[in-house]
Amino acid sequence: MQRLYDFLRRHPTWVDGFWAVILLGISLVGGQVEQENRGTDLPVLWVPVVVLLSLVVALRRRMPEKMLLLAAAVGVAQLVLDVATTPANFAMLVIVFTVAATGARWASRFALIAALVAAPLAQLRWPSPDGGTAGHIVGTVFTTVPFALAWVLGDSIRTRRAYFAQLEERAARLEKEREAQAKVAVAAERARIARELHDVVAHNVSVMVVQADGAAYVLDAAPDQAKKALETISSTGRQALAEMRRLLGVLRTGEHQEGGEYVPQPDVEQIEDLVEQCRVSGLPVDFKVEGTPRPLPSGVELTAYRIVQEALTNTRKHGGPNAGASVRLVYFDDGLGLLVEDDGKGAPHELYEEGGADGQGHGLIGMRERVGMVGGTLDAGPRPGGGFRISALLPLKPAH
Repeated sequence: MQRLYDFLRRHPTWVDGFWAVILLGISLVGGQVEQENRGTDLPVLWVPVVVLLSLVVALRRRMPEKMLLLAAAVGVAQLVLDVATTPANFAMLVIVFTVAATGARWASRFALIAALVAAPLAQLRWPSPDGGTAGHIVGTVFTTVPFALAWVLGDSIRTRRAYFAQLEERAARLEKEREAQAKVAVAAERARIARELHDVVAHNVSVMVVQADGAAYVLDAAPDQAKKALETISSTGRQALAEMRRLLGVLRTGEHQEGGEYVPQPDVEQIEDLVEQCRVSGLPVDFKVEGTPRPLPSGVELTAYRIVQEALTNTRKHGGPNAGASVRLVYFDDGLGLLVEDDGKGAPHELYEEGGADGQGHGLIGMRERVGMVGGTLDAGPRPGGGFRISALLPLKPAH
């Protein structure tokens, strides 16, 4: 049964053709009965009128506008040539409904006007012999109402289809927007991971390189110092691997790392460990905390840690062999202040202004992005007396 229903939905013209044959048969039988009752022959054009109106029903969904014009022409011909109404005139009711539901707008308006004037004109052309004026008015209203209802029903179906089409279009648009937002979110997450990996690798690898060079230099003369440098390299490498494992873990949906948990995000308290690591690697760092330490939003804590990490990494890269650095953390009522300075040579101008034509300078770009994400401000540049300075203010309220 469902297959038959699906077949009929795929072939609506066949369905309309079937009903057109039924309408043609009813009209021919009705005309034959009327001819026998009256004892007179039907008009010559009676059969063509019935056939054409049946054709209107058969092709109403394939070409609704043309069938409307054909029905109107047949109706005018009936009025002019005095071919009385037949059961086949039911096709006019059907085509009015069809055009109102699926036809062009001009055809729908034309169908409404024709439906409202068809019944009065038919009543005037073929008045009832035994009805007075009141009877004619009642008959006109009685025959006009079905045409009006057919148009209203078809127009309401058109409106409902347009509404559902709009809903489908909106749903499709929202789905595309969701996909676009998902892609943006993925790109932002990849950028965040890239910044994290840059900070982790740049800092820890620079420490390992410095320690490896020192160990190679004193390997024969001072084995104990070489051993201590190798231990620092080992611990730094383990720390780097742990942080990289945490970062890459976010890309493994549904998988668990060893132990079932990822390494926690670095926070402000670990800045002191970071400074001590730099001291061990040979970079003198003065570290001070001003104000009353208190819990901060996780985004602010991570941003503060990464800024200090990147600043000290840049000092080792560009400050020279005798450079020293200082780190200041200041707790304000509404934010956290950071000041990282060194007395080295400082970074080249193009690195902190333009990001570098060869792909260098991404650390400072990442700093600005991180600070912007939490709604803070960052100032980076050379110190008046030499060296380099990075200052940042991180508000405690999230950025809007």
